[in-house]
Amino acid sequence: MASAALAVTDGMLHFELAVALEVFGSAPAAVTVPWYDLTVCGPRPVRLGPFRLVPDHGLDHLRRADTVIVPGWADVDVPPPPDLVAALRAAHEEGARIVSLCTGAFVLAGAGLLDGRRATTHWAHTDVLAGRYPAVLVDPDVLYVDNGTVLTSAGKAAALDLCLHLVRLDHGSAIANTVARRLVVPPHRAGGQAQFVTAPVPDQDDHPLTALFPWIIERLDQPLTVEDLARQAGMSSRHLGRHFRAATGSTPLQWLLAQRIRRAQELLEKTDDDIDTIAKSTGMGTATTLRRHFNRTLGVPPDTYRRTFRSRTQERPQRSA
Repeated sequence: MASAALAVTDGMLHFELAVALEVFGSAPAAVTVPWYDLTVCGPRPVRLGPFRLVPDHGLDHLRRADTVIVPGWADVDVPPPPDLVAALRAAHEEGARIVSLCTGAFVLAGAGLLDGRRATTHWAHTDVLAGRYPAVLVDPDVLYVDNGTVLTSAGKAAALDLCLHLVRLDHGSAIANTVARRLVVPPHRAGGQAQFVTAPVPDQDDHPLTALFPWIIERLDQPLTVEDLARQAGMSSRHLGRHFRAATGSTPLQWLLAQRIRRAQELLEKTDDDIDTIAKSTGMGTATTLRRHFNRTLGVPPDTYRRTFRSRTQERPQRSA
């Protein structure tokens, strides 16, 4: 069972804290793999907006965690407290994966953990982060940045995207999708997607794409074109493209390819189907096409992904205290 710790102190944002608690605090009923052993670490009872929180452990406990999560930092003009900075540095030196949500990036930057690394934060504060910490390579146009051992997210909903990304890394796409369904959110928004889109998820029954998305998902094995999607939606291809860009931040074909890759991940995780069969099931046509797109998108070939995921489904030994 992997351990996760929330680093809290006065001045944190309660929304991002609640997001992390919801994702890592307990597994959905359908998930049977060992879930995260989540603790809350802070120097003392702390005030988060209108709430008072009593931590489970002191900040020194962060160094025992596999993953340390820093929620949003309410006042970016106030430096993070030295004890929190020191605890994060110690945890990182011990090998912990350090994650910030929203303006928690200012805490990581204050600890020097973002120096020389790409990072992001809420779009309203990216200029401030870049100006205050010139050694940080601030990217204002993405939902989250994964540097391996240090990860940062943009604001609010993007914090949930990063948390689901972590579940996907640790437990695979199928389980991350199960968590997303419980939360009634999209199962995957790529980290490179733009922060600001008109409507990240169509939430009105009369939205032009509300019925189109499930129609596509049910037909991923078919050779769909933009014209097919436009015809089903009852609009021109150009009009469809505008709606897709506003709703998802990507083109129809980019979104379609992302869904095919997600489906391939699930099949690699949950079945013993060979690559040719999976290629046909996901509309990729041939194993060569699947391997090319899969490797380009995820950085590993399908066979490696399958072996890696199946090794992660086995219970991991806990880190020594």
